[in-house]
Amino acid sequence: MSVHEPDLWAGFDEEMTAETIAGPVWDEPVPLNPRGQLPAFPVDALPDWLGAMTAGVAEETQTPVDLAGCLALAVIGTAAGGRLTVTVRGQWSEPVNLYTAVALPPGNRKSAVFGLMTKPLLAAEKALIELTAPQRAEAAASARIAKAAAEKAEKIAANAEPEKLADLTAQAVALSEAAERASVPCEPQLVADDVTAESLTTLLAQQDGRISILSPEGEIFEIIAGRYSGVPNMGIFLKGHAGDMARVNRQARDGQYIENPAITMGLAVQPDVLDSIGQIKGADGRGLLARFLYSKPASLVGYRNLTPQLLPADTADTYALKLGRLALTLASWTEPAALTLSPEADAVLLAYQRVTEARLRKDGSLAPIVNWASKRDGAVARISGLLHLATHPDDAWTRPIAAATMAAATQLGDYFTAHALDVFNAMKADPAQEAAHTVLTHLTDTRTTAFTRRDLFRAMPRSEFPTMSDLDPALNLLEDHGWVRQQPPPPRTTRGGRPPSPRYETHPRATPGA
Repeated sequence: MSVHEPDLWAGFDEEMTAETIAGPVWDEPVPLNPRGQLPAFPVDALPDWLGAMTAGVAEETQTPVDLAGCLALAVIGTAAGGRLTVTVRGQWSEPVNLYTAVALPPGNRKSAVFGLMTKPLLAAEKALIELTAPQRAEAAASARIAKAAAEKAEKIAANAEPEKLADLTAQAVALSEAAERASVPCEPQLVADDVTAESLTTLLAQQDGRISILSPEGEIFEIIAGRYSGVPNMGIFLKGHAGDMARVNRQARDGQYIENPAITMGLAVQPDVLDSIGQIKGADGRGLLARFLYSKPASLVGYRNLTPQLLPADTADTYALKLGRLALTLASWTEPAALTLSPEADAVLLAYQRVTEARLRKDGSLAPIVNWASKRDGAVARISGLLHLATHPDDAWTRPIAAATMAAATQLGDYFTAHALDVFNAMKADPAQEAAHTVLTHLTDTRTTAFTRRDLFRAMPRSEFPTMSDLDPALNLLEDHGWVRQQPPPPRTTRGGRPPSPRYETHPRATPGA
């Protein structure tokens, strides 16, 4: 070293450490409750015309394909209307109605998707009303005539001479009984939206035991939780999924009897609704939560193509024609038809059952959602019936379900299983868990290596973090897991004023390349 060169190591303290020079060393962060990448809806599992509509609607609306895909299953279930069952083996049979619930934040054009996917059903409903108008008018006239005849007979009997009283009384009684039996059918209705449990029971009684609830909102869960009654009321929703007989006898209301109720539900809800339905008293224990097929896709907001391909007219026309014809055909059925499995389809389902059974063991991957997973094979059988119906809309009831159709149903079963694991995990998780995921995702996507609490609050969505204090549980959880750390506050000055916002550093693992 030249005597003229400065000594770069002058004053170097041998006690100094790497942390003194480069800052504190980070420990390995503890992963948050891992969610992983959830699978996208397998559109290729749907028949061509239904898959083309699903993909086309998702593209034009720039929404996750999961929304249109889950709704595609629900609309086929609505058209089927409880008129078909799948005979699996022996006495095991499944109706083909489903409950689906897709979780998406606001701003994801849910109403637009619902409008496109349900339009043919509403058109079919209107056509049914027009087609049945003459029969309803005739029934109404007959009922009025029967009532008038009964009233006239009663008056004649009341004024009859003693020797004629018995015969005229018998005639009056017979006419009165006929008037009581006379009924006027209600206007056909395929789809309902915001209904109470009581009005839903009435609708089922009026609509020959079938109704569908298709809604881009999640109010139905509030109704089940007891919005109007103050106590949970889920009985008809349980029976309407299973097809169990429902008999209602209440004061001030006529008795209602529905032999095989079939409710179909296709819902889009906000993610926090899915997280909160687990808090409905009795929802898990009585099996309501286990009856839903859940989907929790990632929102495309912020990443949407502003000039997407529009839905091809021929795709929409084919969809409307096939779905409308299916709904009109099955609406006239009075007795359900049983779909059967081909031997090959039965073998596919049996292999799937074996996988399910093994994973239900205490150490199995489905053990955390045992109530839901215990219904998984039944759900796959129902899906196979819907796919079979969509594949052969003109004569599905004359042929068995094929192995390829059952394989496609198992593909959808795996999809719904992955999403159910995530949904039930979120229901049981610390409420800060989801918020921490949101914050960590933001820090990773923006490669934020350091930030103040105030700056972070400005960058986060108000729907999830209305106030700055709402950030604290997430930051505390991230700090506990080693993903962020708070820096020591700077020395206070004598000038007073508002203290500086707490400052944090982000673990390098969360911001690679930053």
